[in-house]
Amino acid sequence: MLSMEGIAFATTSHVIPVYWHNIRSSSGVGGATSTQIANSLAVLNAAFAASSFSFTLTATTVSNNDSWYTCSGGTCESQMKNALRQGGSNALNVYSNNMGGGLLGWATFPSSYASSPKMDGVVILTASVPGGSAAPYNQGDTLTHEVGHWMGLYHTFQGGCSKTNDYVTDTAQERSPAYGCPTSRDTCTRDPGPDPIYNFMDYSDDACMFEFTAGQNTRMNSQWNAYR
Repeated sequence: MLSMEGIAFATTSHVIPVYWHNIRSSSGVGGATSTQIANSLAVLNAAFAASSFSFTLTATTVSNNDSWYTCSGGTCESQMKNALRQGGSNALNVYSNNMGGGLLGWATFPSSYASSPKMDGVVILTASVPGGSAAPYNQGDTLTHEVGHWMGLYHTFQGGCSKTNDYVTDTAQERSPAYGCPTSRDTCTRDPGPDPIYNFMDYSDDACMFEFTAGQNTRMNSQWNAYR
């Protein structure tokens, strides 16, 4: 049993079905290859290996649609998700496209599922998948990061140097996002220890990230039990 804020719950292994929606331009260019999708799932499972969650690719769809291909939110997102989303509350729907505005991705939180089930899921930049062109964010951890949100995690710098910051006690407080891999960075000196730059929920380079904490796994279980 694990507990969070006085609430006890059992840690159960969950195999999460993944529906990958590969969005391409109307001429059929710009999508992720089947190898890149498979490698993305391998990266995702490696990142969550110490948790109670794993991911299996259930289905892949392909859509040639210019509006969805460059979608960065708004009406196009609603149209795309209403047309494509599959599965129930436990299903991870991934939409890969060529979003603009310098974005790498975004995600819904588990608490939003009940009110907006069709909008549930994550959207990622196709170029961020393993072997993509979005270096230094092209080793697949944009998906890891966004799935962390989908599981209920906040950024490690959420709330800055406040005691509650990201609502996880074993992630060090962090005043602002980290970029690159600044190993000696410590932006909240009242909180002992360096910033959590190796955590998947920071903004560090993909090559720098390698961990979720035990507290984050506890929070993911709590959020899953509460909302999924």
